[in-house]
Amino acid sequence: MLIDGYGRKVNYLRISVTERCNFRCQYCMPEKPFSWVPRENLLSFEELFEFVKVAIDEGIDKIRITGGEPLLREDLDRFIGMINEHKSGLDLALTTNGYLLEDTATKLKKAGLKRINVSIDSLKPEIAAKIAKKDVLGRVLDGVEKALEVGLFVKVNMVPLKGVNDDEIVDVMEYAKKRGMRIRYIEYMENIYAKAGLKGLNGKEILSKIKEKYSIRKVGREGSNPAFNYITDDGYKFGIIDPHKHDFCESCNRIRLTAEGYLIPCLYFDEAMSIREAVKAGDIAKATEILRQVLRNKPEKNRWSEDGAEESARAFYETGG
Repeated sequence: MLIDGYGRKVNYLRISVTERCNFRCQYCMPEKPFSWVPRENLLSFEELFEFVKVAIDEGIDKIRITGGEPLLREDLDRFIGMINEHKSGLDLALTTNGYLLEDTATKLKKAGLKRINVSIDSLKPEIAAKIAKKDVLGRVLDGVEKALEVGLFVKVNMVPLKGVNDDEIVDVMEYAKKRGMRIRYIEYMENIYAKAGLKGLNGKEILSKIKEKYSIRKVGREGSNPAFNYITDDGYKFGIIDPHKHDFCESCNRIRLTAEGYLIPCLYFDEAMSIREAVKAGDIAKATEILRQVLRNKPEKNRWSEDGAEESARAFYETGG
């Protein structure tokens, strides 16, 4: 069992398999040039898997594959299959922008993937293109339909932005609701890579938009899930991820691994330790000790707050949010 310095059980590993992305979303990396960490600097799937096996054997039972855009990493289904074969029954999930999903959903499902989260920030083609700096909506929606067809459980993520897509909060909810998908609204997280002057809606503002059409009641957080959940008067459950709330970190159960081998104890904090050399040398004992040190270093809470959020220097496209 993995326990951090504040007594929290850690059973959730998020693995960023690439920092590359085919979108340039305003809230993530709109000005990032198409220059990336060289592929030779990335850990191979075999090297990542050596560490993943350790993590699973130490108590990790939930794994999410992220990016960048993870579907840009060739043969991702092979990596998912390796994990699934090591221990079946794991909660294996993927976060994607959905652009390549129509072509990959079937083989991902066959490899053992169970769930996906897809970002849908707008149902208007011109607004989706404005946010992503690319004409994306048609392919994303086709990808969602394919994922549902092959039997993947799908959640929708939306980042509401003032003056951009905040008039679509209910529309995106009803799109998800019609297809039996849950939606999670994610408060914009201030970071130095985002478009200057960008403003997001906080949880209260998001709820206010929804209350214009629906009566809602609180459900609360479910276990270690970061979303605070609500239910509408007609029984539809949705969530808001609100990292600025003081209780957001109380039940944090996750750590992150980047494609270059950095173990990150907290989404906000820039502190990290590398397992790269240990894994490449086949020194699994050393990699395990680094894992335990990272857990000891895991902070009690992030540095965002309702009273005056700091901008993070963390590149979310490296860690997958």
